Amino acid sequence: MHTVFRIGIVQKIDQNHELYQVNLNLTSDDDKQLRQLTEFIREEDRSSAGWPRMGNLLMKIGEFNKAAALYTVLLQQASDDHTKANIYNNLGLTKEKLGENEEAIRYYKKSLTIHRNSLPAHHLSLATSYNNIGVAYYKMGDYSQALEFYISALEIKEKAEPPNPLDLATSYNNIGLVYDNMGKHSNALEFYEKANKINEQTLPSNHPHLATGYNNVGAVYSNIGDYTKALQFYEKALKIGEKSLSPHHPDLAASYNNIAGAHMQMKEYSKALEFYEKAGKIYEKSLSLDHPSLAISYNNIASVYDNMGEHSKALEFYEKALKIKEKSLSLDHPSLAISYNNIASIYDNMGEHAKALEFYKKALKIQEKSEPPNYSILAIFYNNIGQVYNKTHECSKALEFYEKSHKIKEKALPPNHPDLATSYHNIAGVYQNLGDYSKALEFYEKDLEITKKGLPPNHPDLATSYNNIAGVYLNIGDYSKALEFYEKDLEIIRKALPPNHPDLAISYNNIGLVYNSMGDYWKALEFYEKSHEIKEKALPPNHPSLAISYGNIGQVYDNIGNCSKALSFLEKALAIQQKTLSPSDPHIMETIRRINDVKKV
Repeated sequence: MHTVFRIGIVQKIDQNHELYQVNLNLTSDDDKQLRQLTEFIREEDRSSAGWPRMGNLLMKIGEFNKAAALYTVLLQQASDDHTKANIYNNLGLTKEKLGENEEAIRYYKKSLTIHRNSLPAHHLSLATSYNNIGVAYYKMGDYSQALEFYISALEIKEKAEPPNPLDLATSYNNIGLVYDNMGKHSNALEFYEKANKINEQTLPSNHPHLATGYNNVGAVYSNIGDYTKALQFYEKALKIGEKSLSPHHPDLAASYNNIAGAHMQMKEYSKALEFYEKAGKIYEKSLSLDHPSLAISYNNIASVYDNMGEHSKALEFYEKALKIKEKSLSLDHPSLAISYNNIASIYDNMGEHAKALEFYKKALKIQEKSEPPNYSILAIFYNNIGQVYNKTHECSKALEFYEKSHKIKEKALPPNHPDLATSYHNIAGVYQNLGDYSKALEFYEKDLEITKKGLPPNHPDLATSYNNIAGVYLNIGDYSKALEFYEKDLEIIRKALPPNHPDLAISYNNIGLVYNSMGDYWKALEFYEKSHEIKEKALPPNHPSLAISYGNIGQVYDNIGNCSKALSFLEKALAIQQKTLSPSDPHIMETIRRINDVKKV
């Protein structure tokens, strides 16, 4: 009796009948980690008995409909208000787990009404009701309401005698989540760290709540662009998972995904691919071949290949993800829209703008019909269509879709949210393409204002803002101003990123452009070569950015009259472009024209 095993490897052994082999490892009597965890779980459930305990157990094993049916029967039998309040609360929990958040709030508020009428104003049962209502509002995306109820819960918990540390940690964590989603990352970090401090002092070292807490802190650091810090916390969470979970547990895959995501942001694509593939292997071994998590995994791998410039590989994995979704989802499911959007982005990057537009519009059609509408996703889709029109020089169309996107963001987000900065940046870009440089500067400066307020002074996004403003000054021929802002950009990039980072190559390239425009060709060559040296180390040999680099160096040699060198570099640029772009791409046409001009000389 009471023999306990750890689950080792779970492997599918019969694809047709879905039979699985489960390898179990017998635990020993002196397994300290297991003993701590078991005692903690027992303590968690000591407050209930009989049928209510059965309801709690059904909830823990995910049988939410059965739990709801049991609680409904218990409600009919309940004779006192205290019992009814608890059952209403539990019914709310079941509805919340089933995704029926409005129903959950209805039950939670019934529980709250009973408690308010029968209990002192600072009774802990009121805190539970406030907290649960906050959770439901959070899941509905109503962050201001969620924050209001979470704070009401926290105020009661902080006055409790004696205070319950784990209850406080839950409140701190919940408030952190809301602030994080509102883009208030410093506030989020403050509350997450309070929660983690309590959990570290109170919980067993391998408890899943600790891993969740570390992942939350990692996510904040990722959001503010401190990816090194983010990785530290994601790796802490992974260590807990590796100790307490089987090697093919989906939660381990989630940790690998988080780590991969941080490497992606740092543009360490080989590392990102390594961890995304680890996650993918877990999903392939532990899930059915048409499971949605496998689609997400293929999607992540595709995004790495996309960023590496390997568009055909990216398309292959995005299409794998789409096939899974088409088998398991309805034709108008929002997740299909995401897949269409991703495939569109690949065609966009390959210069196949008509194909890109076709898939973006498929995505938009699904999302516009979605009930309730997901305005944040709609804003992204409008933005993406705007980008395609911008690239095809249909500026009025681009502006129309960018402004649709921006209107949604203005209504939904606080005035200094980073997504608004992105909108200003995109609208500015259209005005720049239209030659309306004063308007372009106006919107780029709005972008810069938000970015300065929301991010540390050496954040790469701030460098991007300086870079954009410099580009406008370059357009109007104000080279000293352009150089000033490009050098601000370079100063940040040098401090924030490793010496061979691709963004540093972009900064050197831009300064080279200014010197080239000023007629200082040797200075231009110096910066173009610095840029090219980084790209050769950091990028695959056929990356489109290398083609740009060869083209720029070729142009300088042409300007100083070294035709053989100019021809050599321009032909290298053309070779890459012909491998990575469609034959009708204007960049290919321009390179061929320049080669012919050099040959004439």
